[in-house]
Formats: sequence, structure tokens, C-alpha cells
Amino acid sequence: MTAPASSRQTWSLSVIDTLRHRLSRVPLSLLQLLMRVAIEVPLFDPTLMARMATFNELTFSTLLFLGLATRLATVPFLGMIVVIQTFVYPNAWIEHLVWTSILLVLLTRGGGALSVDHLLARRGGATRL
Repeated sequence: MTAPASSRQTWSLSVIDTLRHRLSRVPLSLLQLLMRVAIEVPLFDPTLMARMATFNELTFSTLLFLGLATRLATVPFLGMIVVIQTFVYPNAWIEHLVWTSILLVLLTRGGGALSVDHLLARRGGATRL
């Protein structure tokens, strides 16, 4: 016997709300520590970093194009912008500021009505994603 669809949808939304609540409780000091350590790019193997960048570019750009997991897909790009701005092209701050602004809108507002995220949310009965 399976649970009714409305029960599964309610459970899914409850899980999402719980996850959001728990993430909001992560101490800022822990995030700041991770940010300080993450910025030390020269400590990492350049070959590994190039492979990670390639993976990010191919995977997360596809997700952004589709509007699938839009908010999650913006995070690696924001990290890449910080690294590139700091270590590769420090004079390209205007272009990076534009990219960051676009990504922050997608991160905070989602992919919009013409996205897979929106279709999945509607199908799941959510009023907001």
C-alpha cells in the first residue's frame, strides 16, 4: 500500500522546510572559516582544480540552462568567480560583478516560471519554490 499523492507532497514540502531551517542555523563563524580556507587556491593541485572547473562548467551550466536545481547550480559558479577574480583576472571585476549579480538573483529568486524547477514544484503542489 502506498501513501496518497497529497501525503507524499506534504512530506516533501516538510522535508524542504526542515532542511531550509537547519541550514539557516549553521553558525556564520563556521562559514567564514570555510571561506578563508577555500580561498587558498594555490594550496591545491592545479590539475585537480582544472578538472573540477571543467566539471562545474559542463554540469552546472546545463542545470542553469534547464532551470533544474537552479539555486544549487549557482553556488559553484559563485565560488569560481571568487577564485578567478582573486587569482586569475583581478582586473576583470566589472564583468565578475555582472555575473555575480545575475547569479545572486537566480540564487535568491530561483529559475522563474519558465524552468523545470517551477514545473516540478507545480506538479508537487508547492505554491513557492
